[in-house]
Amino acid sequence: MSEDQADRRRRNSRWTIRIAQLTLVIAAGALWAASRLPWVVIGSFDGLGPPKVVTLPGATWSTALLPLALLLLAAAVAAIAVRGWSLRALAALLALVSLAVGYLGISLWALPDVAVRGAELAHVSVMSLVGSERRYWGAGITVAAAACTLIAAVLLMRSASDTGSARSSAIKYATPATRRSIVRRKEADGAMLEEPGTPDMSERMIWEALDEGRDPTDRAGESDTEGR
Repeated sequence: MSEDQADRRRRNSRWTIRIAQLTLVIAAGALWAASRLPWVVIGSFDGLGPPKVVTLPGATWSTALLPLALLLLAAAVAAIAVRGWSLRALAALLALVSLAVGYLGISLWALPDVAVRGAELAHVSVMSLVGSERRYWGAGITVAAAACTLIAAVLLMRSASDTGSARSSAIKYATPATRRSIVRRKEADGAMLEEPGTPDMSERMIWEALDEGRDPTDRAGESDTEGR
């Protein structure tokens, strides 16, 4: 892979991360909307007054919707700063979150009877229940948010793989001058940690010796002889 191809892959990786961030923001907004929509309607009549109808929104029926929405927003922000294995770990976490979000939406369909739980959440006696009704718009939006979260996780995982591959390829196929420049930058970054007067050859000296066709071990032996 050439340097141009490596640069192209890095640019594509950045765009992939941005798309994943946008997808996470959309998923978070979808969860917020689902938390506001009605999920279950409970009807009750105690014989002492008129019948009552209580509408349970998503935030009441599934209290985890809003916390998960905040988590997705935090993950969208974190995707800017993390790279490599940290980005892979974030993608794996989002994959697990997508399963949790999907479960919240599908549970409304899977639950055999919503009346008992709905009465408990609405603070209504089970004896006074006269009916219950499910509203599926909120649950459907939640499942869509789970799909968006899973797509974002896949995009972040792909971006982490592309970034690592592009970086290793760029270093492998770099010219000797570029490699020496990379080594010098690394030495400059770690200069404060190095002890002065160390007798060992630096990585930069080894690269220069190899580029000139000399054996760096022979050079080390000559310097030891001259020191005697």
